[in-house]
Amino acid sequence: MTVDASSQQDPRAATRGPRSLPVLIGVGAFFLFFFALFVALGTWQVQRRAWKLDLIARVDARVHAPAGDAPMPDAFNPRDDEYRHVHVHGHWLAGHDVRVQAVTNFGTGWWLLAPLQGDAGFTVLVNRGFVPKDWPGATEAGAADIDGLLRLSEPRAFLRDNVPAQNRWYSRDVAAIAQARHLANAAPYFIDAGDTAPQDGQDHWPRGGLTVTTFRNAHLQYLLTWYALALLVAFGAWRVFVEEWRLRRNTNPADGSADAGHD
Repeated sequence: MTVDASSQQDPRAATRGPRSLPVLIGVGAFFLFFFALFVALGTWQVQRRAWKLDLIARVDARVHAPAGDAPMPDAFNPRDDEYRHVHVHGHWLAGHDVRVQAVTNFGTGWWLLAPLQGDAGFTVLVNRGFVPKDWPGATEAGAADIDGLLRLSEPRAFLRDNVPAQNRWYSRDVAAIAQARHLANAAPYFIDAGDTAPQDGQDHWPRGGLTVTTFRNAHLQYLLTWYALALLVAFGAWRVFVEEWRLRRNTNPADGSADAGHD
């Protein structure tokens, strides 16, 4: 007695026939949807990686450049000015400090934001740096020269909204702070002041120079993962349709059943 080799290699061929056309369409749509989804996600990560590399290059160049004058409010360009190394001279507006919740290597505390009335005719919020929760100090009136990095306003914190009426701040929202403190002609950005604390091993507050200028860049891993999943889906589709082709090839057109062999 002889047995058909195709039935011996693929026992499923003897237990069921080919899938119907509607089922095949459904299976194909399933594979096509996830293939397109994973390719789209991978392509998005390619774009995000290009954006991140450009940001890293721009920030690195600006951070290490000599300080220039802080831009006038009407000349401010977010893309060109973010993280610029800037200088501003003026005098502190005492009594208008804002403390914004912060977590740093020094622990939990506040960013101390103080308005500086610049000699150029506009007011700018300066993040003087980190202070502990129990720090009792405040910004005193007087002249100031500030070197620092220009930062964009932060309209809101993650999952938390500022409550100006209760003086509760979770993000450095320049417009909201300027309105709450009645600051006229305020710049639409703030400045992270550099670290001017004496290098004597003691704690001095506020502690500036804590701007994060290194950015995590894992987009290459993500894009490879998404494209690998797309290839896996394509391989799965190929296996399913190869199996379907074999079933149809081994099906007897006369009675719709698979060849079972003969004596």
